[in-house]
Amino acid sequence: MTSVTQFPVPLLGFAAFSGTGKTTLIEQLIPLLIEQGLRIALVKHSHHDIEMDKPGKDSYRLRKAGASQVVLAGTHRSICFHEHQQAHDSQLSEQLALLNTDCLDLVLVEGYRDQAFPKIELHRSVLDKPFLYPNDPDIIALVCDQYVDVADLPLFDFTQLKSMVSFILQEVIAVHKSESI
Repeated sequence: MTSVTQFPVPLLGFAAFSGTGKTTLIEQLIPLLIEQGLRIALVKHSHHDIEMDKPGKDSYRLRKAGASQVVLAGTHRSICFHEHQQAHDSQLSEQLALLNTDCLDLVLVEGYRDQAFPKIELHRSVLDKPFLYPNDPDIIALVCDQYVDVADLPLFDFTQLKSMVSFILQEVIAVHKSESI
């Protein structure tokens, strides 16, 4: 299993409290990053039990029969179901190991905010939650709905998508490439 710090593809997380708009922002950024020629993967963490398969379907029946991994392959996509022997809060490194890094330029991560890897913090004042960046040295930028005096971090408004893409290209993709040489 490859560690998060030695992962061969640049990682960029989006850290925030629930309801801040992580999924919406990522959904807006992905097409802009693809326009730049990047091949993107996404790892999204959930604290809920995930059940995408439908009872009665062959893949569901085979998984319930005891297969620890089931790949459902179709003409447009493949889905890999990976059963854990015991319920546990999965680590980011476990999920990254499932990716085919040969065809990726960037992995975006939603969640796993307590793990050490580069992250952009999202903050909305209306939620009345504390900022994460003062206690997380891995936060490399802040997206906020109000002005915050953070001299040591780039600050973006939620609407500054093109500026965020430029930042990602320069500070995540280019930095990873220079560190890999």
